[in-house]
Amino acid sequence: MKIVVIGGTGLIGSKLVAKLGEHGHEAVAAAPNTGVNTITGEGLAEVLAGAQVVVDVSNSPSWEETAVREFFETSTRNLLAAEAAAGVGHHVALSIVGTERPPGNAYFRAKVAQEQLIEKSSIPFSIVHATQFFEFVRGIADNATEGNTVRMPPVLFQPMAGDDVAQAVGRVAVGTPLNGMVEVGGPEQVRMDEFFRDALAAWGDPREVVTDPHALYFGGELLERSLVPDDGATLGQIRYRDWLDRDAAAK
Repeated sequence: MKIVVIGGTGLIGSKLVAKLGEHGHEAVAAAPNTGVNTITGEGLAEVLAGAQVVVDVSNSPSWEETAVREFFETSTRNLLAAEAAAGVGHHVALSIVGTERPPGNAYFRAKVAQEQLIEKSSIPFSIVHATQFFEFVRGIADNATEGNTVRMPPVLFQPMAGDDVAQAVGRVAVGTPLNGMVEVGGPEQVRMDEFFRDALAAWGDPREVVTDPHALYFGGELLERSLVPDDGATLGQIRYRDWLDRDAAAK
């Protein structure tokens, strides 16, 4: 199949393009640096010609509330219109576990808006809700830092490796449209404060992790299961410590 990956030069997109190519598909990376811009529409008609599937793993360059919502709404509207014109039969979007639950931060609200546009479209679709990526956990710690203190709530946390995310999205992309959502998560479910206490120790990071039930996650207060999938989710295979060791060995 010809599968166009929007955001195909980014973290997940590049892994996905490689995995699809290994399985014999014509995987095309589409991004501004390849001449495809979903905000302006530049290059969309050309890259979608002959495509059976489009996978959107693009991300907003800004998390500011107005900017992130405008990015996902404009990009998704343009993409869906171009897919309809090109006769694309399956739209796949990567989203986040818990978008429909608190904390209700600006990024989550923007992803909800994106998902609603997809669901109302005439194009058969699948939405993959993934938990947080290992590659981004340092950023989560930095966002929660005040001075030398990292404030984390004692809620459930189940991050996963980018490779496992790409594999899960690829599996959905080559399958029959779900016209619904599937959840994927990491192999281990832990307390968020405990995860970051262990992670900072593994990084050799001197910051102190303080357990705070009211600590904010990118502007929103988390509930017990805000960030973890429900029963029946597909789980990745790569554990954080193994990923960290492999990442260190590759440097």
